[in-house]
Amino acid sequence: MQGLYVITDGSVGNLLLEKVGQALRGGASLVQYRDKTVGQGRREQEARALRSLCHEHGALFIVNDDMALAKVVLADGVHIGKDDAAINAARDYLGRSAIIGVSCYGSLELALQAASHGADYVAFGSFFPSQTKPHAPQIPLGLLREARQRLDLPICAIGGITLANAPDLLANGADMLAVITDVFNSPDIAHQAMLYRALIQDQGGHHPQ
Repeated sequence: MQGLYVITDGSVGNLLLEKVGQALRGGASLVQYRDKTVGQGRREQEARALRSLCHEHGALFIVNDDMALAKVVLADGVHIGKDDAAINAARDYLGRSAIIGVSCYGSLELALQAASHGADYVAFGSFFPSQTKPHAPQIPLGLLREARQRLDLPICAIGGITLANAPDLLANGADMLAVITDVFNSPDIAHQAMLYRALIQDQGGHHPQ
């Protein structure tokens, strides 16, 4: 798992499928459906459509927080946080082939625990001021470097990422860049995603030893 990891949120609005489609055409590798609102029928409909769209483009489709939704729409996996279902429960519910990602915020200890319980990737953040979560504490880049040295799992960075600060995250060990605002608020989403893809292909994999 490597590349641009776009996350949907309320800012995508009624143009959800169109905007995600543009990001996929630009080269997004993973899409996370994040919708905390009510309306199970609508959420299921959107998730099914997004899953099909992702698979048309060879991308992975991940559901945030909702194991039941992930299972019913046959998502590739689920992303959970410290307050969400435990990794073991998610694995039992979704099966061995499901991708389980875990938010570890600024805690290497949480990441090591997640790895020991069978997580498929871990996410750290917020690294920069974020419009989506403006009150999230900022994480030092050194955490990425230490995590890269101690973990064999793919590492995702999130929080206020832009094309200007993304190289620092890649240089310190990030495999995936989780982006919301800097992609979906762009006037040309496909082109913006393409720029991220090129950056990650150029600098990704050159991790600190």
